[in-house]
Amino acid sequence: MKIVIAMDSFKGSLSAAEAGRAAACGIRKAMPDAEVQIFPVADGGEGTVEALVSGLQGRYRRISVSDPLGRPVEAQYGILPDGTAVIEMAAASGLPLLSESERNPMQTTTYGFGEMIADAVHQGCRNFLLGIGGSATNDGGIGCLQALGFGFLDERGNPVPYGAEGLGAVYHINTDHVMPELSECRFDVACDVNNPLCGVNGCSYVFAPQKGADADMVAEMERMMRRYSVLVKEFAPDSDADLPGSGAAGGLGFALRTFLHADLQPGIAHVIQKTGIDTAIREADLVVTGEGRMDAQTVMGKVPVGIAAAAKKYGVPVIAFCGCAGDGASRCNEHGIDAYFPILRMVLPEQEAMKPETAQKNLSETAEQVFRLYACIRKEAPG
Repeated sequence: MKIVIAMDSFKGSLSAAEAGRAAACGIRKAMPDAEVQIFPVADGGEGTVEALVSGLQGRYRRISVSDPLGRPVEAQYGILPDGTAVIEMAAASGLPLLSESERNPMQTTTYGFGEMIADAVHQGCRNFLLGIGGSATNDGGIGCLQALGFGFLDERGNPVPYGAEGLGAVYHINTDHVMPELSECRFDVACDVNNPLCGVNGCSYVFAPQKGADADMVAEMERMMRRYSVLVKEFAPDSDADLPGSGAAGGLGFALRTFLHADLQPGIAHVIQKTGIDTAIREADLVVTGEGRMDAQTVMGKVPVGIAAAAKKYGVPVIAFCGCAGDGASRCNEHGIDAYFPILRMVLPEQEAMKPETAQKNLSETAEQVFRLYACIRKEAPG
């Protein structure tokens, strides 16, 4: 029997690889003869670099770049055996890098994320998978582009300030110093939001308050973002601020698509394509997936449902494990997951339940019991 395990991380407890190994341990106790393959996966957010580097035997590169406020920070990205660079923008420009009092999207920049891309280009990478979740920014992506050589200049021809405040000062876009290697690069962007750049569903109104913006700042950033989109339209007539995903990461999605011709897709789709997991699923008898929490949000492009969709193309049954199940988790049954099982085996304080050793033990033991039942049913089934 062939079983494919494609788990996301149990955030705060187990990495995707650790979760996969824990499930495999329990499965092998119940079904020693099963052929088990483990594919760590992620949806483009936190854990994507780790999942792909570990799953495909890539390597890490660690460099010093600018954090959202321009201070030095150590950031890590991955380079896969085929030369693809896997970069999470949150490693340089993420909200967790700032204290509560430092969060101000008028000041925060994506420049460090651009520095990571530039470094990978210098390392010889020409294919990129970029995860853009978890940003601290609302700068329309100009910081990232500035790091790659694009000039965003004010009325006097000087570079505009970093952060959203720079958007209001842009009068001219210059490409004289853009890295020439960018024309040879392909950028795939893992993007799991469909928001446009501007409007009530745009990045300023929907996401900026989560990054420290008050109502006055939101209104000002919306005004500047609209002005920026008009200016970009003059520079690049095929730009479209209304395309789904343009508002991702404070407008970074719009910048990457317009200036780097990036392809924005749900993150799990990119990861499935990159890992080759689709072939393994096609040949499997059963697929096991899961994440730390399954609820109504899981069906909105998260790993378990993405893996289930791949499995259902070939009629392969899917079982999922989760740390806990919240409201709406049953919707997963309508999206390809045949059964899901929370792994918590007794009432525990959250802090205790999320300890790696506890989560690993609970996941392994739950998987063992589920597959003991599965093996019994298979044994007794006719034929």
